[in-house]
Amino acid sequence: MFAAAPKSSSDDPSSPTPTTSTTDADSTANKVSSSTSLSTTTAQPAPTKPLPYCLARLRSDIRALYQDPLPGICVVVDDQDITKIHALLTGPSETPYEGGFFLFKVDVPYDFPNCPPKVELLTTDFGRVRFNPNLYANGKVCLSILGTWSGPSWSPAQSISSVLISIQSLMNSRPYCNEPGFENPTNPRDVDAYSECILHETIRVAFCDMLDEDTPTSKSLPEEFRGLIKDVAPTFFDLHEEHCKKRLRSDGQKMVDPFGLDRGFFRWATLLQRIQALRERYGSPEDDDEDDDEEEEDD
Repeated sequence: MFAAAPKSSSDDPSSPTPTTSTTDADSTANKVSSSTSLSTTTAQPAPTKPLPYCLARLRSDIRALYQDPLPGICVVVDDQDITKIHALLTGPSETPYEGGFFLFKVDVPYDFPNCPPKVELLTTDFGRVRFNPNLYANGKVCLSILGTWSGPSWSPAQSISSVLISIQSLMNSRPYCNEPGFENPTNPRDVDAYSECILHETIRVAFCDMLDEDTPTSKSLPEEFRGLIKDVAPTFFDLHEEHCKKRLRSDGQKMVDPFGLDRGFFRWATLLQRIQALRERYGSPEDDDEDDDEEEEDD
């Protein structure tokens, strides 16, 4: 059984009809307007410029990178905006990335180091090459400390240096095993097949395209990096030539990516020709040594 609702005065015909004055209505409207205005102005927009503690910490991180350079890592800071950094990472030795140059863009948020920087890989042949399960063709870098993957999260104790070292560590001798769930592969052939794909693309995109100043990839580099690559690249000519010569039998065969990506075909012969042409154009370490000897003889 439901109890009846209490009768209101409006239900009683003998009760006078309630009236509201214009003054009371205006007062009520003003209160509502004031309340609404107050609630909409409490949320402040995020700062568009880095906070003072962000700048102090960022300067410290950059100073450390210049004073104590990391092996295989070089950075260039934007002249107009210290929060925009370009980093050039060279592939570690004894990996399919060896002799490759990988350009990353680092955007530092206004509240760094409370929040991690945003990092994007730019060496992707303009979105066509995925260099690692953690390095996407669209430039995404999957790393837990960057908040782009599960695992240990970002801590203010982290730095720009630690981020770059973590990224470089992804370029290991068995990148196939970086894929979650594939840390202990059951088929070693998949590991080797994936590494072959990465080696081919490292030579093609991260070496030849980065060194050849006629390519859009090289032209997009900061000037400091173009000079650095021209100085360092000749030390890898022999290594890359040897890789190509050993694999000429598979030239023209389809690259088999165990994860199902369509990577095209192996072009070892074409790469060999490109490397030899680049050697002619940019010289070799032996040429530099001969120039140094000639200078000493002239003295």
